[in-house]
Amino acid sequence: MRVMVFAKMDPNVPMEPTPEQLEAFQAMDRFTEELVAAGVFVAGAGLKPESESKRIVDQGTQRMVVDGPFAEAREVVAGFSIWEVKDMDEALAWAMKAPNFGMGAVEIRPFFEAADLEGFVSPEELAAPRDGDRGRLGVA
Repeated sequence: MRVMVFAKMDPNVPMEPTPEQLEAFQAMDRFTEELVAAGVFVAGAGLKPESESKRIVDQGTQRMVVDGPFAEAREVVAGFSIWEVKDMDEALAWAMKAPNFGMGAVEIRPFFEAADLEGFVSPEELAAPRDGDRGRLGVA
């Protein structure tokens, strides 16, 4: 089972190069190394602040580009990682081991897998090569 793990933060917490922030990044690096060693970590990255972001909003047939930061956000995605785990319980166990910075939340969302799409997509479409060894929709 693949899951995407979103690290969310309060947008009002400044990201400053303080000793505390450096310690937080080092703790997260150590945790990521543990995930890699266990064969759980697939990919991940930290994200720049919303002030450097763009949002495309669909309004009927029209689209509008909105510059960040986005005023309505109470939490923003600060980073993500993709894990390969046995089940949601294993994902939760790993997430509970992650460093706690007291500034946000972690959200875990499972990817659609082939079995989830039966009846919606043909087996041929799922198997069609795209982006490496995964099928057309990126399912295992």
